[in-house]
Amino acid sequence: MRLRELGIVIGDLEPGAFNAITDVPGIRVGHTTLVEGDDVRTGVTVVVPAELPLFAAPFRLNGNGELTGLQWMEESGLLTTPIGLTNTHSIGAVHEALVAAAVAGDRSVWSLPVVAETWDGVLNDVNGFHVRPEHARAALDSASDGEVTEGNVGGGTGMICHGFKGGIGTASRLTGDYTVGVLVQANHGARRRLTISGVAVGQILGPERVPLPPRRSAFEGGGSIVAVVATDAPLLPHQCRALGLRSMLGVGRTGGAGESSSGDFAVAFSTGPTRQLECLPNEELDPLFYAVIDATEEAIVNALLAAETMTGRGGTTSTRSSRTF
Repeated sequence: MRLRELGIVIGDLEPGAFNAITDVPGIRVGHTTLVEGDDVRTGVTVVVPAELPLFAAPFRLNGNGELTGLQWMEESGLLTTPIGLTNTHSIGAVHEALVAAAVAGDRSVWSLPVVAETWDGVLNDVNGFHVRPEHARAALDSASDGEVTEGNVGGGTGMICHGFKGGIGTASRLTGDYTVGVLVQANHGARRRLTISGVAVGQILGPERVPLPPRRSAFEGGGSIVAVVATDAPLLPHQCRALGLRSMLGVGRTGGAGESSSGDFAVAFSTGPTRQLECLPNEELDPLFYAVIDATEEAIVNALLAAETMTGRGGTTSTRSSRTF
């Protein structure tokens, strides 16, 4: 189930053919999902552009999290690797796999991969280090365009969002000649703050039913979210940062607030040419801003709707939202 199947439309811009980040030409997504026994609920998701490097920039709403490659991206204004998403304690394994793939692919002598995390330690044995480099490599090898599987898949397998089962979600918007696509790994937010298309759904549904993980205990609603934003509009790095920043407005519209115990990051990149310095003027960016806000909001809700009820470590159960909405 996706949001538009419920008859709910966010914003006045139309989505692309798949309503996914893969509507941006050249973008592929791959997952490796690990569900084993009672305690393993985790995985890897990768976003793979067809060509690299690309103009790009990160944005941090709140820094209680990790995004590797951030300093080089800020310094160079370039995305030079695929983007990996996984759990907090598996960044190293995914990082290693992306370095190995880069070295094998073009004989690079070094690589600084972009890997981001959110915490899945409520449903998953996060300290068991179950994600290994071969799992990240399998996600790379399986990456494809077209429809993107959402919910309990890849890096989103063990994630919880606004007190419901969360995970991977995606959406896109068309604006003029350009496409904006967003993919989120949603593991954030308090139940009472959940808002969908302006409706205070969380207040209607009532309190949390899932124990808060340690990183969220200091303030209800912590956790993390990572938004990957892609567009074929020709943007310079500072404009990519502006686009990534607006994705956090979509997080805010669903009830995320960048709480002190939450890691909230965006990586935005343009697939427009990097060798010819042609870009949109800043005064023409507003339609793209509206597109990324709407797409981020819809991607988060799509993650909630696609995710299935999951029982994990210690018998903890996170309930799918579509049973309640």
